Amino acid sequence: MGEWKKSRLGDYIKVKHGFAFPGKYITTEETDDILVTPGNFNIGGGFKNAKMKYFKGEYPDEYILKYEDIIVTMTDLSKETDTLGYSAKIPKNDNKRYLHNQRIGLIQFKNDDIDKEFLYWLMRTREYHWYIVGSASGTSIMHTSPTRIEDYTCTIPPLQEQKTIAEVLSSLDDKIDLLHRQNKTLEALAQTLFRQWFIEEAGDEWEECKLGDVLEIKYGKDHKKLSDGNIPVYGSGGIIRYVDSFLYDKESILIPRKGTLSNLFYIDEPFWTVDTIFWSKIDIQKVSSKFIYFLLKTKDLSNLNVGSAVPSLTTKVLNEILLSLPPLKEQKKFNDYADNAWEKIKSNQQQIKTLENMRDTLLSKLMSRKARIEI
Repeated sequence: MGEWKKSRLGDYIKVKHGFAFPGKYITTEETDDILVTPGNFNIGGGFKNAKMKYFKGEYPDEYILKYEDIIVTMTDLSKETDTLGYSAKIPKNDNKRYLHNQRIGLIQFKNDDIDKEFLYWLMRTREYHWYIVGSASGTSIMHTSPTRIEDYTCTIPPLQEQKTIAEVLSSLDDKIDLLHRQNKTLEALAQTLFRQWFIEEAGDEWEECKLGDVLEIKYGKDHKKLSDGNIPVYGSGGIIRYVDSFLYDKESILIPRKGTLSNLFYIDEPFWTVDTIFWSKIDIQKVSSKFIYFLLKTKDLSNLNVGSAVPSLTTKVLNEILLSLPPLKEQKKFNDYADNAWEKIKSNQQQIKTLENMRDTLLSKLMSRKARIEI
């Protein structure tokens, strides 16, 4: 193996700014054009298919992103600045176009001296992220720039070693992605059965009630301690970090208060939530937990939006949602079926967490030369 060379990222790449898409054409209603925003970046990097925004106007063709383009977020709205500067790759989608929005940087390669996949992983290291955050500007909203990204200096291995490192990390990421897709399929199958039993074959004699009669909807709150732990903290886009204490440890349905209003979660283990999402206590004497979760997923909660700039919900509008409930015995029959799917989903989630920890540990060690791969 050859020597690692101290280099500046600007020796290999250029970061291109996105287009200022007119706000009046940006929408949460689905179109063929997905507008990539900082909300599409996971903590630690990688593309997040949540918090989708769409565009319904005209734009220059040069701002259409391609499959596996590497992008970087140059603005971070979070209090922890936990996505700023991280990289993501544009996913494959034959039915949609991804648009290169302003404050999103597109990585353009000047030469072949750095492997594309290696760079993607390099821009997901803690050391790189610390540099970006440390050089960022702003107070409540943090910003970086193409120049700051290009000025990052680190040691780069020979090209073949770059490729080997990237292959190891990407193989773990592929396994994680497969488990995520399995979970989506399992939940989709349960949703299909629910629709058949309780939507297509709904009974006229079923009991009418309001959501507030069966769920006690409560506001999330920020976790004051940032210590690491095993308890997931949920925001409207999903898990945002892990802490060492819980807000609630029983079955609950989480409903976004702001953002993508249809992004519901069913939780049956200890959790914490931040203030962008509601959590709930379920009255199991009146309703079955997974039944009410899948029933809410059939509702278009975006129609209840009371926000202007940011889609929002209130407890008042949620409590007034009208429901038609079959007998509890029928609900529990569905719950029994859904329990089997959920056990597999939870097993996959545990594997995902294990693989993510393994990937992140390897990423740190390989990039700092604390571990080496024989070629």
